[in-house]
Amino acid sequence: MAERTLAEHLAAFAAKSTQSQLPGDVAASVGRRVLDVLGLCVAALDLPTSRAALDHVAEQGGAPQAHAVGLPAAVPAAWAAFANGVTAHSLDYDDTHLPSVLHPSAAVVPAALAAAEYAGASGARTVEAIAVGLEITVRLGMAGYDERLGNSVFFEHGQHATSICGAMGGAAAAALLLDLGEDGVRDALGITASMAAGVIEANRTGGTVKRVHCGWAAHSAVTAAQLVRRGFTGPPTVLEGRFGFFEAFLRGEADPAAITDGLGDEWAVPGIFFKPYPANHFTHTAVDAAARLRERGVRPQDVTSATLGVPGAVIRTIGEPIETKRAPVTGYQAQFSGPYAVAVGLFGGGGLGAALADYTDALAADPDRRALMAKVDVVADARCDAVFPHQFPAVLRVTTADGREWTEEVLTNRGGPDRPLTDAEHARKFRDNLAVTLPADVAGAVADEVTDTVLGLAASDDPAVVGRLLARLTPTFSDTEE
Repeated sequence: MAERTLAEHLAAFAAKSTQSQLPGDVAASVGRRVLDVLGLCVAALDLPTSRAALDHVAEQGGAPQAHAVGLPAAVPAAWAAFANGVTAHSLDYDDTHLPSVLHPSAAVVPAALAAAEYAGASGARTVEAIAVGLEITVRLGMAGYDERLGNSVFFEHGQHATSICGAMGGAAAAALLLDLGEDGVRDALGITASMAAGVIEANRTGGTVKRVHCGWAAHSAVTAAQLVRRGFTGPPTVLEGRFGFFEAFLRGEADPAAITDGLGDEWAVPGIFFKPYPANHFTHTAVDAAARLRERGVRPQDVTSATLGVPGAVIRTIGEPIETKRAPVTGYQAQFSGPYAVAVGLFGGGGLGAALADYTDALAADPDRRALMAKVDVVADARCDAVFPHQFPAVLRVTTADGREWTEEVLTNRGGPDRPLTDAEHARKFRDNLAVTLPADVAGAVADEVTDTVLGLAASDDPAVVGRLLARLTPTFSDTEE
């Protein structure tokens, strides 16, 4: 018998995972991630890019197969996945896997929810499929992680690993939900590799195209599974083949063992980091360090100079060009600014320590924040380099007008395995995200109902539960706009 290809290994893992009970921590983690994604979809609805994406989807027409948060009527499943993928990733508030530095849930969860509603899959099957999709996404991301560089090869090539790998994981999840079997998962992976895409230049110099990435990944995932259902096939050697995924995206610089080692026995899903703050993950420890200085009595107006030490590899994202990072024009640009993160921490933020209301165009242009940001340098720090990319650490050194020097080190990220969010903090984040769009009293009631439904998905054999869940969210928001 010929040796299995990597896609066949992944397909066998996917099929086996639906035939045995998921580990408890994996199922629980998936529930929290679905809740997180749904909250993010709601919170992003008022963004101009979200309205543009939803209007685009509504304009396409087609069979009413699945719901997109923000649209009152069902739309084709692939377009529902697109819309929810766009809104899930638009606030840079979605989860992150380390050290691959990709955001697995924003592509996989929208793809799986759309496929589940379209196929009438139970909550339990949906949770299983999402777990498989997340695991495959992470393992593909890690296949492109270079330990020597301490960075993702995808990123080094200007590619967005989140959307590229997320499309593949989402396709596996969608194929399972469409009952395509082991061969169908393999073929869905083979087809999706021709659809996966994402260029990351917007992180460096601006533009909102990155918000489309997870939407297109989820759209590709559902489309691929639907095409397999109609008879399309993909190459079994799609990953390691001479003209396959590894060669096309990584120029052959891949680690196949990252895909197969421990597959089915060791799950990465529970270790994916949740985001407590709505900004690029590289900035989170800077917020924490500045907040600790504020707690010690440092005031923004007293700062004469500040140096934010970070891993050298992240400077191009949050520290270059420094003139732009010290003077972000929009709240979106502020989410990728190290100096702005210091300002958030020193001025004090909402929510869990930094909220969506802290990243607005008005605050990005606030004279007091601009004055502080002008004093912040972003530099490489050896201690941070030693920890990165398993954490995104920061060392903040500040000098105040009285001549005193202050230092705070934050070497582990909040929301990860070493500093996990509590159930109450997860609930607070979800409720706060709903309140961005809904009145607070309505948000509270909806939050309680949706939370109970989502966290009970793993035990649900109801084939209509996903559709009811999404439909329950959508009309609520449409009603508030009348």
